Amino acid sequence: MTLVAAVDIGTNSTRLLIADGAREVARESLVTRLGEGVDRSGRLGEDAQHRVLDVLAGFREQIGDARGAAVMTSAVRDAANGAEFARRVEDVLGFEARVLSGDEEARLTFAGATSLRHGTERVLVIDVGGGSTELVLGRAGEVSWHTSLQVGVVRHSERHLHSDPPTAAELDALREDMRLDVPAATVDVAIAVAGTPTQAAAIDLGLTGYDPERIEGHVLTAQTLAEQLDRLAALPLTERRNVRGLDPARAPVIVAGIAILLEVVRCYGLPGVEASERDILWGLALSTTSQM
Repeated sequence: MTLVAAVDIGTNSTRLLIADGAREVARESLVTRLGEGVDRSGRLGEDAQHRVLDVLAGFREQIGDARGAAVMTSAVRDAANGAEFARRVEDVLGFEARVLSGDEEARLTFAGATSLRHGTERVLVIDVGGGSTELVLGRAGEVSWHTSLQVGVVRHSERHLHSDPPTAAELDALREDMRLDVPAATVDVAIAVAGTPTQAAAIDLGLTGYDPERIEGHVLTAQTLAEQLDRLAALPLTERRNVRGLDPARAPVIVAGIAILLEVVRCYGLPGVEASERDILWGLALSTTSQM
């Protein structure tokens, strides 16, 4: 068995995938909020860094002798002390940790999201992150274009959603701030990855325990997303944490996340999106395997 460990250190969560080729061996995802306050201060906070480093120390024990690769995205790219944090990550993990460029992030995300597809349809991959949202369009495994939008679940929750529950004025300001100007494109299939769509799928399915097999490929219609946004935005945080299917740790940012996803759906006139577990982690794992 040739094991590969892929680590994704994002703005909102820190995640691990251990894979043997196309077979998943283990997966972990913990909300660590590395990007907390970065939009305001321009720096990664010390407490946030320690939350991530503590999680990575636990990952290191699981990784064992597997070949490892780690990537960091929006929060670390944007932070003045991002390079210093990357060195601390390498010290804990014992292998290279790269801050991805927008091009690299797009390629890996698209590779992961489309790894089970072999057709020639035009696929739009939507990656709703904590600090940014990536849109990647391609077909037959090749990226045609991509863009990185400075809208994210942590960034925009901190900017606009200060009341509990959010006021109508705050929600209006959130929507106005995330009005997108994106390239026109013909899309056959839209795949949404990361915590927002997978949590929305779990809510729609009414799951009492997280079930990746049921979430993979679950279709979220535009109407379903709009109804979820209205419902979740009306709940105080304590009640939102108890919504069936929703990870309580993601409750503080799910409103902004669904609002972002809905805005992309609106921009492209999509009837809905497919939720997928296969994202940048799988792209990184497959890329690392191909280099062995």
